[in-house]
This record gives sequence, structure tokens and C-alpha cells, in this order.
Amino acid sequence: MLPPRARTLRDRSHISTPFPSDVRTPERVTRTHLTKSDAPVAAIPGQGRATPEDLQQPPVKRERRFTPSTDSWLLDGLDEGDRKLAAGILSSCAALRLAAGARRRLGDVENVAALVVEKGFLVVRASPPSGRHVVVVEAGESSILVPPSAREHLQALTDCWITVVSVPQLEALLAIPGAAGTLVRGLGGALRKRQDAASYLASVHHVDRVRQKLVQLAREYGRVKPDGVRIEFPLTHDLLAEMVASARETVTRGLDELQRSGFVARDGHSYKLLIPPEALDRAE
Repeated sequence: MLPPRARTLRDRSHISTPFPSDVRTPERVTRTHLTKSDAPVAAIPGQGRATPEDLQQPPVKRERRFTPSTDSWLLDGLDEGDRKLAAGILSSCAALRLAAGARRRLGDVENVAALVVEKGFLVVRASPPSGRHVVVVEAGESSILVPPSAREHLQALTDCWITVVSVPQLEALLAIPGAAGTLVRGLGGALRKRQDAASYLASVHHVDRVRQKLVQLAREYGRVKPDGVRIEFPLTHDLLAEMVASARETVTRGLDELQRSGFVARDGHSYKLLIPPEALDRAE
């Protein structure tokens, strides 16, 4: 059953997993601060009245605080009793905010068992001692990830909120029948994504790797449009190259070939597959 907040082609409640960002408890989530450039201009005592243009400036919007105990998608679909128990456990979980483009290692956060992606889209990048960087898994809203290893880090492609679940908190959530089912499906989905990503590397032709990865991303994170399925997060040649373990130049040639064949088209900062959604399962 699709969770109410899931917006992609596939049910992401079964899920599948920037540097300086802070882990904060819900009570200490960062608020947006007014700066001299974005604060509304008002009259200053002794220095005249505000001009009509000053008074017409829109008010600065404050960032809404994310609170796991009330806002987490893990609570969706639970009955009243299970929801109350899960909310009590989530109230002790830390909330991690990652701004778009930020990177974050979790070496300073102890005892992490799972990361629940609440909002936004991110990837887990591996940095081997030698060789190129690779993306080992991607995750959108309503995804669950295992914590990155010492050689991996999170990178946010859009603004993200993540609930950090410790080992005791995960064990307590698994004791709640409704929440346990969601968590098991989520962690199983994360494993499936890693297995799918590894299977694409078996393709000898790099254009096949690119096509298979685009299909997977459209299936998991696509939005249906009148003329195809758009991948709903920023996707560059460099990022796609890290996803398929190929050189950027090779991926560029593969995309050019797929565009000439009418399979895919550039759409803003991402790509759109020019096929009907029902064709995704047989497009690989």
C-alpha cells in the first residue's frame, strides 16, 4: 500500500540508504536567521520613514522545523495505539538537516542503526583509497538506509531531513508490529537497490549501463508526464557516471546516443524518459 506521502511510481515505504551539517534533536533544529540583505526594511528612528518600496517587500519565510515524533512518514498508516508508541520512541531520535550540495560523514555519531530519509533526495558516495568515486545507493523521501561505512558519506542533492535511529531505538520500533513491517520492507528495499546497482555493472557496453540506470531511477523516483517519465532530482553527467562506475566522457557519449534514439531527453536539471510508465518494467 502506498504511504500517503509517497509521490513516485513505486511504493517507497518498502524501501529500499553534506560535510558540515549538524545533528540536532527536534528541540534544537536550526531556524532561518534574518540577514541584512533579506530582512524587510523598516524606518530607523531619527533617519526618516520607510519608502513605499520598502513596505512592499514580502516577509521572510522561516524554515519549518521538522519533528520526527509528529512528522515522520514511519507513522503513516499506524493505528492509534502503535502510532502513540512509535511517536514516543521517535521523540528521542535526532533530526539531521542537510542542505542541497552538503556532504556528511557519520563518524562522530555513535550507535547509529538506520537513517530514515524524511524529505529530499541524497546519495551515498564511496571514496576508495584508489580509483574513482562511486555512488553505492541513492535515496529519496520515504527511504531507509543503513549507516554509511568509514569510506562512505552522504551527499544531499536537494534539501534533506533525516531521522537518525540508534540501535536501542530501532529495537524498540521493531517491537511495534505496524512499524516493524515498514522497517523490514524499507531495509529490504535498500538491499535490493544495492543489488540492482551491482547487476548493472555486468553490462559490457556502457550505454546499456546508462539506460538501465535511467530506467531504475525513473521507476523509483519518476513522475509521470504527458510525454514520458521525469526523474525528480538533479542528475548531472558526473553523478550518473559515479552511479554506473564509468568515466564522465563515456556517459556523455551514451546519453547522446540515447537522446538520438528518442529514448531520453534533457528536462531542466534532470532527464525525462520518453516512454510510457507501463513500459519501465520491460525497458531494461
